[in-house]
This record gives sequence, structure tokens and C-alpha cells, in this order.
Amino acid sequence: MTTDHTQETPLVRLRAEGGVDEETLAYARTKIDAVVARPGLPAVTGEVRLVRAAAHHAGRPWSATADLRIEGRTVVVLAEEATGTEVVDQLQDRLRRQTDKAARSWDKGHRTTVPPWRGGGERPVPAARPGDPAEDSRTA
Repeated sequence: MTTDHTQETPLVRLRAEGGVDEETLAYARTKIDAVVARPGLPAVTGEVRLVRAAAHHAGRPWSATADLRIEGRTVVVLAEEATGTEVVDQLQDRLRRQTDKAARSWDKGHRTTVPPWRGGGERPVPAARPGDPAEDSRTA
């Protein structure tokens, strides 16, 4: 069973699967809104998904996944716990840390750099060979 619990204004959608009760959903909405609606934080959009596993023997039947976008930067957070309130609390802590990190990089204008093995970073300048015009201009 999948249900959508959306309000008129939030840009972060809250979805539930499995036997997620209304009380846990309301708690989750409060905690998520507290993180994404902070002053000074750029616009946040995305989705948070709460899942309660049907298997009662699972050690951590509750899981939560947040996939948010903060000014072009993607933040993905996962949490697993034994109860609904524990998973929401863990998700809130991790979301706050990641959104703070994304907001700091947004404020400073820093963007993550592409690693050299993916074509990013500075490329080394090839050494000039004897007789190259580049070498002649450096020695002249």
C-alpha cells in the first residue's frame, strides 16, 4: 500500500509504504519541515519515503529514504531503525547534517569538483619536446 501525504505548500513530498500509521506520518512531517524550512536555507525540493516492512522478524523493519535537491545539489539520506519514531529521528539528524553541508557550499559558491579520473581537475601540461615551437618561445 502506497499513500501520498502532501500539504499545499511543502516542496518536500512525504510518501509511506506498508503499515505506516498516521501518528508516525505526522511526526515525520513535523521533523522534516523543521529541517528544510530553516531560515537561510535555499529552496529544497524532493521526496521522503517511509517504509515499514511486512516481515515482523526483521531487526529493523522501518526504513526512510530522503532524496532532496538544494539549489542543484542532490542530497540522499538513508535510515533504518526498529521503530517509526527512531527512524524519523535518525533521518532528521542525517538530513540536518547533509543540508547544512549543502547550504554551506551553496553560500560560499563552492561546488564539488570532478575527480581527475572522471575528467575533472587540472590537466598536466605536456612537456615540450626539442624542436617544438613552444620550447623555442620559452627559451628565447
